[in-house]
Amino acid sequence: MATSGDQSAFSDIQVKELDKRSSGQAFEVILSPSTPDVKVVFPLSPASKKELSLEEIQRKLEAAEERRKIQESELLKQLAEKREHEKEVIQKAMEENNKFSKMAEEKLTQKMEANKENRTARMAALNEKFKEKDKKLEEVRKNKETKETETVPEC
Repeated sequence: MATSGDQSAFSDIQVKELDKRSSGQAFEVILSPSTPDVKVVFPLSPASKKELSLEEIQRKLEAAEERRKIQESELLKQLAEKREHEKEVIQKAMEENNKFSKMAEEKLTQKMEANKENRTARMAALNEKFKEKDKKLEEVRKNKETKETETVPEC
């Protein structure tokens, strides 16, 4: 609490203890004016300003309008830069997509050509194999016919 020396410095403040609780204490602080006849002025508005002339008001309005125009032009410039960046990003994405599509198409074409070549080679091998079998069959037939003609007596 305040000592007697502190009380002289704070003679316009009164402190009343309201309530003691386990969670803490509550106080009421009462302020009293230092002298009753002194009227304290609390200005509700800032200090009175000098009257502005019509030219000064016009000049301030023009300056405000100029600031507004500059701010608006900067905002438009930022928006234009942002749009340009978006266009660049979209263009780059489209180029990457086209590049990927071309690569995929080339790979697919190569695979299809390889499959076609393999199929053609397999077909050629099968045809060759069938031709060999046909030749053997023909030989067997000829041999059989010659044997039959030899074994068949002529009448």
